[in-house]
Amino acid sequence: MAREEPLLAPRPSSDHSSIRNAEEEDALLTGVRTHRNHRRGWAFWKEIGLFTWALVATVAVIVLSVVYQHESSRTHGHSKDPWGKPTGKRNLIFMVSDGMGPASLSMTRSYKQLTQGLPINDILVLDKHIVGTSRTRSSSSLVTDSAAGATAFSCGHKSYNGAISVLPDHSPCGTVLEAASLAGYKTGLVVTTRITDATPACFASHVNLRQYEDRIAEQEIGEHPLGRVVDLIMGGGRCHFLPNSTDGSCRRDDRDLVEIAKKGGFHYLHDRAGFDSLNGGTEAKLPLLGLFADKDIPFEIDRRSQDDVYPSLEEMARAALTALSQATADSDQGFFLMIEGSRIDHAGHGNDPAAQVNEVLAYDKAFAAVLEFLEQDSTPGVVVSTSDHETGGLSVARQLNPEYPDYKWLPGVLANASHSAEYVNKKLASYSAAETNDSALRNFVRKLLVEDLGIADATDEEVHAVIDPESPYAPKDVFADIISRRAQIGWATHGHSAVDVNIYASSNEHGFPLVGNHENTEIGDFLANYLDLDLKSTTKKLRSSDYWSTSSSSGDKYLSWLGDPLGEDVRTEGLDTYHGEFRKRGLSERGCNCGETH
Repeated sequence: MAREEPLLAPRPSSDHSSIRNAEEEDALLTGVRTHRNHRRGWAFWKEIGLFTWALVATVAVIVLSVVYQHESSRTHGHSKDPWGKPTGKRNLIFMVSDGMGPASLSMTRSYKQLTQGLPINDILVLDKHIVGTSRTRSSSSLVTDSAAGATAFSCGHKSYNGAISVLPDHSPCGTVLEAASLAGYKTGLVVTTRITDATPACFASHVNLRQYEDRIAEQEIGEHPLGRVVDLIMGGGRCHFLPNSTDGSCRRDDRDLVEIAKKGGFHYLHDRAGFDSLNGGTEAKLPLLGLFADKDIPFEIDRRSQDDVYPSLEEMARAALTALSQATADSDQGFFLMIEGSRIDHAGHGNDPAAQVNEVLAYDKAFAAVLEFLEQDSTPGVVVSTSDHETGGLSVARQLNPEYPDYKWLPGVLANASHSAEYVNKKLASYSAAETNDSALRNFVRKLLVEDLGIADATDEEVHAVIDPESPYAPKDVFADIISRRAQIGWATHGHSAVDVNIYASSNEHGFPLVGNHENTEIGDFLANYLDLDLKSTTKKLRSSDYWSTSSSSGDKYLSWLGDPLGEDVRTEGLDTYHGEFRKRGLSERGCNCGETH
């Protein structure tokens, strides 16, 4: 057997190899090629072929990548930054589920499954799009109101409860909607409460107190330092636009804002027929002012039996999206639209679970409509949804007896109700105005409970509590409690709570910056960032306006715009401390002003 050489054994040299090495060294030193004549074998041409193939493939990949990017840009008109935000024309829809906390979703989900015969794994549209949660405190309290909450969304700043896009020093802060309008975007507000209520007001007006709704109405139609900034308005609150000499007015003066708006170019609608004339938004002409109720549009549980009078939130949302999309079809900029499911909050204030589940379902339908629009529209866009706070301290549980509680809640009780406690209370008030006989009143209350609330087993004590003039509780609150007890739904308050609320987005890609837990001001930052808006510049314009000055010498001009400054006894920053309220205050001493300020 031949001996195997080690793998790295030196090869034997020869005279030829020495000569070849010398020639190669000369070539390297002199740059002159040696004149050897060797035949090029298969290995050489194989290497050339492989190199050529690799070069062609690389060029092809580069060309295909460039073509793909070009086509993608041509098709969508946009490139994207790392988190998915378009860099060209885009639309932004911001939705507010006023007063809706996590428990509202749990309650509504179970209610929907029962009433629609759905399996336990069926969920709401919103459930599929949750991306994070929001902390809601204001500058003056751990429990915010809608004004401070919406100011955080519109301006990206904390402020005090009651502030409408003004800071704790009573200076105005530029809003997302105002900045969008200045940047060339079309803008819109769609709500189910008064259009002058806190949330819509915070996007298009600035006042020191949310109660100044007459002044808010004036700014929304264009009596504003920046001029008219809203192109489309839909909701309730007609009473703040009518002179006090007119039936249905709630203004304190005789100004006719409807006529002023018309002279300023607004197309005015005031009823269902007017809304229907929009043909789903395709016939809308901007600017548009649609005021479809004197005050708030009825709760959905009541509105559905008055569909020929009031449009739904979903209908208004679809019409607004279509109108704004058409108005920006030939524009380099898209639109900003704020949509609020306003009356979820009111149902919470009234502790009315039957009203609330129907409000949440109506909001879920509107959210689904927005998703559908975004999928079909050629302009990229995003929808972000959250709540300004939770209302009512809702708990999907209630202990009715001192003994160990039952583990249950009964959505079927809510399914039996055909109207809200608010609706039933109005019927009782109308009847009571003409009937004082105690027996007749009791019988009427029982009739209302059976026909409108689905309660056939009311006790004598419950009926008495409804009509007792000495009761510390309003009749509508008693009606709501009668339902809540049977459904075993608990409420901690007729006001707001400090619980964190959910954040939703059309996709994780679009809502990536909102993943996790955030301050509510970060949502405002997201809105401004998504549209590349400069809120500081807008704020500067507001503060340099002739309509506003920090100087007390500005006199009437200051007061005519922002309203009277708050008194010194009102806290705008810093949390309060305990002052013995437990012993000093109670329903029996101060009554229940539930729901007056939301």
